[in-house]
Amino acid sequence: MSSSFQLSPGSVALVGGGPGAADLITLRAFHCLQQADVVLHDLLVGPDVLAHIPEGVARINVGKAAGRHSWAQADICALLVEKARAGLRVVRLKGGDPFIFGRGGEEMDALMAAGIAVQVIPGITAAMGAAASLAFPLTHRDHAHSCVFVTGHLQHDQLSLNWTALAQPRQTVVIYMGLTGVKTIAAELQAAGLAAQTPVAIVRSATCPDQATFVTTLEGLPETVRLQQVQPPALLIIGSVVGLMDVAATQRTRSP
Repeated sequence: MSSSFQLSPGSVALVGGGPGAADLITLRAFHCLQQADVVLHDLLVGPDVLAHIPEGVARINVGKAAGRHSWAQADICALLVEKARAGLRVVRLKGGDPFIFGRGGEEMDALMAAGIAVQVIPGITAAMGAAASLAFPLTHRDHAHSCVFVTGHLQHDQLSLNWTALAQPRQTVVIYMGLTGVKTIAAELQAAGLAAQTPVAIVRSATCPDQATFVTTLEGLPETVRLQQVQPPALLIIGSVVGLMDVAATQRTRSP
């Protein structure tokens, strides 16, 4: 299928690679990859998505992992500028959406400050991919009138969130990168008024062949993560919408 999208030499496209499944990237993202001279991609962009990149296109893995940051963000920004100034058509390929906990805003700022033309191609973020693959909505008139995305990434071993705002009734809370802080998350949300029996879905590798899902409660969240030895990447989806999950779509594991 043809596209009017053009990636100009000396410019950068910040591209959302979607939640993991190769066929969940957008057509515009696909056409952008076909035009690239070099692709700088995240660690979490899977091989099936990378397979969309034509042979002969340079690939640079600039991914980060918890506790193992092989690339500093400043170095990634500098490399994007360097490649664009060399006249290349540059794609910065990110898991999910560039502007949802993907540091796309920081990279856009750096590129604009350097006078580099930059475009943004949105992607399906992990929360939407997880909810769709497990057949439950993030919002529902009878369950959730709002949905909040937050990051649970620890900074200096601390997790500082507006717990009162997150513990509101009839709301779905999606926490990215929250595994290391599950004890704090469970305790603080309960202290802020969220019921201990509030359903929680832990979704690992959403939409990918190795997707794994564990259903528990807010009270049982830390123990479930421990017993199931859940490893990143994983989302925490908290709220009564989790109870609408299609049982046939997943093996449901409940905490003791």
